[in-house]
Amino acid sequence: GSGFYYSRYPATSDEDKFQSLNLNQAVYFHALGTSQAEDTLIYTRPEFPEWGYSAEVTDDGTHLVITVWKGTDSRYQIVHKDLTDPNAEAEMLIEGFEHDFSLVGNVGNELYFRTNKEAPRNRLIAIDVDAPEPENWREIIAQATDVLDGVSLVGGSIIADYMQDAQTVVRVFDLDGTPTGVVDLPGIGTAAGFNGKIDDPETFFVYTSYNTPTTVNRLDVETGKVTVFRKPDVAFEPADYIVKQVFYESKDGTRVPMFISHHKGVVPDGKTPTMLFGYGGFNISLTPAFSITRLAWMEMGGIYAVANLRGGGEYGEEWHQAGTKLKKQNVFDDFIAAAEYLIAEKYTNTDKLAIFGGSNGGLLVGAVTNQRPDLFAAAIPAVGVMDMLRFHQFTAGRFWVDDYGSADDPEEFQALHAYSPYHNVKENADYPAVLVTTADTDDRVVPGHSFKYAAALQKAQGGNAPVLIRIETRAGHGAGVPTDKVVKDYADRWAFLVRNLGVNLPEGYGS
Repeated sequence: GSGFYYSRYPATSDEDKFQSLNLNQAVYFHALGTSQAEDTLIYTRPEFPEWGYSAEVTDDGTHLVITVWKGTDSRYQIVHKDLTDPNAEAEMLIEGFEHDFSLVGNVGNELYFRTNKEAPRNRLIAIDVDAPEPENWREIIAQATDVLDGVSLVGGSIIADYMQDAQTVVRVFDLDGTPTGVVDLPGIGTAAGFNGKIDDPETFFVYTSYNTPTTVNRLDVETGKVTVFRKPDVAFEPADYIVKQVFYESKDGTRVPMFISHHKGVVPDGKTPTMLFGYGGFNISLTPAFSITRLAWMEMGGIYAVANLRGGGEYGEEWHQAGTKLKKQNVFDDFIAAAEYLIAEKYTNTDKLAIFGGSNGGLLVGAVTNQRPDLFAAAIPAVGVMDMLRFHQFTAGRFWVDDYGSADDPEEFQALHAYSPYHNVKENADYPAVLVTTADTDDRVVPGHSFKYAAALQKAQGGNAPVLIRIETRAGHGAGVPTDKVVKDYADRWAFLVRNLGVNLPEGYGS
């Protein structure tokens, strides 16, 4: 192509880059080989400075689709521009921040969107750009029992990956939504990708699980045959590790899924070192995925457990909303119930159990550490949102009010204050060992959150367990961190747990 569409914020000074609010985004077209200063403004709404935009061109190059967002909630407006007409303006196609609309592709002038409008677990619709009124929309795939997670138009077919109890199943349909088959997957895991053009005879997807490194697979769309295209060379045997899923009841009786992984040589006996991980927010689903750092923990003889808490997207928008704003305590209750299940089912005990989470998961760990300090021996809240009364006053924090609410609202203030990690540290409480981690240039969750929380916890600690803070330098919220820093970070985390959980490393480990 001759260029690309993109969105950007106005430039800020070095002095303001960690304090200024992200406002007045706009969509531009950049012609290759020209200066950015010459870019063409395509779309902006200066009367709505908080709006943000992402731009996408259909595979055939005929349609520009701009997704308009505000905050972090998945509720979008859609703007359309006809690229076949040089005089066409970008015009609103779907107005009102009410539902999720995710562009899948197009068949001529019909745009296919995955949406949760009238379908909290998502459905697939087609919108004719020449008759875009809702009464003219066509439903291609109706809402199912499982969550419709991703959709692709490839090989004259629709490939739909569904989330069934937080793991992937893949179904195939024709372009009118008639089921034609399924894609076979190896087991409990996550599949994603299936990208390509509508006339491509094949597509590629990745598959991963807690015991399976991310593997690229080829799918012949016509025959349904799956073959391995590229598999990473990792020096371990996947069959040596067990991955299973269990279900437990939360405080209010809600059924919550949890994945449990460990080496097959580990026989849980009620005192096995266990790491419980959670997130529970922003409609983000925790599906099975491989990580060499998790493998290291399991090689040391540990159990790795992941709880699929409310606030995530594992069961659609209703599951997400059940863990937001005034209902945020549900997330903490789900996490506490997961820990209690692991203890009751004789996987571990309070002296051998640690909790870990990052960002919103750091908030989770901080809140639960305050609420149940007796339930864990160690906690690692990473880059967490710890001051729930002021988070919206820093950098991107104002976008999070869709999930958290705002202290500017009296009712939401009470809910936020009731669990805010910084504001609920208890003087002279017997806290578990805590390792707070942050980074000095994190512009997503500013390090001040962790600084304040760690200082308050160190002052309040009434027990003998250490309360430490680890500050990474010249790093941000986690993405793009150099490998050597990741290695050092996890070496510190696992060493912290080995010491504070009393882990007996396998003979010869590390030699």
